[in-house]
Amino acid sequence: MNRTVSSRLVARTQPGTRLVYAVAAVRDPGYDSFAEDLAVTIDGVPASVTEVADHHGGRFHVLDTPEAAEVVFEYRAEVGGQADSPVADPADLIRYVRPSRYCESDKLLPTSYAEFGALQGVELLHAVREWVAAELAYVPGSSRPIDGAVDTLLARRGVCRDYAHLVASLLRGKNVPARLAACYAPGLDPMDFHAVVEAYVDGAWHVVDATGLAPRQGLLRISTGADASDTAFLSTVAGSLRLTELKVDAAWDAAAGDSADPGAGIPVILR
Repeated sequence: MNRTVSSRLVARTQPGTRLVYAVAAVRDPGYDSFAEDLAVTIDGVPASVTEVADHHGGRFHVLDTPEAAEVVFEYRAEVGGQADSPVADPADLIRYVRPSRYCESDKLLPTSYAEFGALQGVELLHAVREWVAAELAYVPGSSRPIDGAVDTLLARRGVCRDYAHLVASLLRGKNVPARLAACYAPGLDPMDFHAVVEAYVDGAWHVVDATGLAPRQGLLRISTGADASDTAFLSTVAGSLRLTELKVDAAWDAAAGDSADPGAGIPVILR
């Protein structure tokens, strides 16, 4: 399996802005090949960025603009093969059962038990995925950046991050470790960054994507965390900006036997 991904972000910043990008693919062990290129300009002049390690192999690229400026950030990667299955850190199995900012599993615990009863393991993952897919409508632009899983359930609509927050919350309510993963998603239409859930059952992490919008076998990890607050593709830790352009591309050459069905079958490892 070979994947080619790219992203282009253009932003206008205010003086004294620090930009933090999380768009680089994770260099997970096991790939046959991994090549990437990053180009950044400030008002047309090439600029350097600082790379900072994040959790689970993610990487931040940090850039400062002392004056107001236009920043163009372009990333491209070609990745061959599949990564090794991620190892479960004992701390992750505690951290990702707890409620978080956008995954209010404590508030949704009664709902989780009422809907899914004594279900466990992969059977529970399937049930939660199908329930969320049936209860929500995918409506671009229908949710706010501050909406959490409870807001999504009440509104009965959202985008990929909202689906992921609700899935993770319901699983955590059943004491299943569940975390959000931002990724490139070949086959996604319209193309954008994508959010899915990784849930730990039966001794392994499995992907759950209730949107069913992209083949899970082609997903390429960017960042992983408790919820969208840990996986934003662009944020500021000082100053402010206005995003004026966002373009994401992702393509793959599926290997023989890879299923194009994004929802059926046992959940697959994100790699």
